[in-house]
Amino acid sequence: MKRLPPLPALHTFLVTAQCCNFTRAAELLHITQGAVSRQIAGLESHLGYALFQRQARGLSLTAQGRELFPRIQQVFNLIDEAVDQVGTRREALQLKAPTCMMRWLLPRLLQWQKERPDVPVELTTTVQHAVDFRREEFDAAVVYGAAPGPAVASHHLFDEQLTPVCSPQLLAGPVPLNSFADLEQHMLLHPTRDQRDWEAWLKVAGARVSNIGKGQHFDTLDLAMTVASQGTGVAIGDWSLIGEDLSAGRLVMPFDLRVRTGQAYYLVYPERAGTAPQLRELMEWLVAQAAERV
Repeated sequence: MKRLPPLPALHTFLVTAQCCNFTRAAELLHITQGAVSRQIAGLESHLGYALFQRQARGLSLTAQGRELFPRIQQVFNLIDEAVDQVGTRREALQLKAPTCMMRWLLPRLLQWQKERPDVPVELTTTVQHAVDFRREEFDAAVVYGAAPGPAVASHHLFDEQLTPVCSPQLLAGPVPLNSFADLEQHMLLHPTRDQRDWEAWLKVAGARVSNIGKGQHFDTLDLAMTVASQGTGVAIGDWSLIGEDLSAGRLVMPFDLRVRTGQAYYLVYPERAGTAPQLRELMEWLVAQAAERV
């Protein structure tokens, strides 16, 4: 295989051919004039022919130099183009969210990718409701709880609103579910390992049921909603998160009572990331999507 000439020497030839002056080429390349002269001499030795005619008033290209120049120029233009294209290829935005957000967030991220395939998003789910950008390499996150502090930039998505839900088949079934007292006759499904959500809703409803501690407990809201949609029992869910299930008729609300807990979902990101245009576009889009559910 024929040995190719060194790339630095070809670059030196390209710059020197553009100005036809060793001194000016040395200034542009940030090397000494002697280094330019040695690289050109080495390249000519490698090629076996002269590239420049040394004259009293400067340099001029030989016939071979004039023929080689546009071809070398084309090669370096292709290299520049390749570097630019690879450099502008978008890396995926890293987003973290608690599992309870999946029923709301995942369909919207799929829609985002259809509309903006040039801004990919990689989603990491967790049972945690917070994020520490000092230790976690995420561009943004959805968090649940009280309003975040000043350490991060945040956008309010929606408040938590608890309401019982069940399958349409269970609601229309032989066991009535017309009053709060009727909950005694149904299995209560809990989206957490405790029963605080049902307790909060029943307190506002002014109802007391004896079977609150006898229901099924799940690790995630998603599991509780899935089981409820199969007609197994009545789950307590967050109205803000289960809009898709309600709209599709997989779940229904037996009672028109939604209880705000004082907790909310926020979209947060470190201040240092706030100027990234792709991240800013995604944040604004998600906030607009959340506004449709309020």
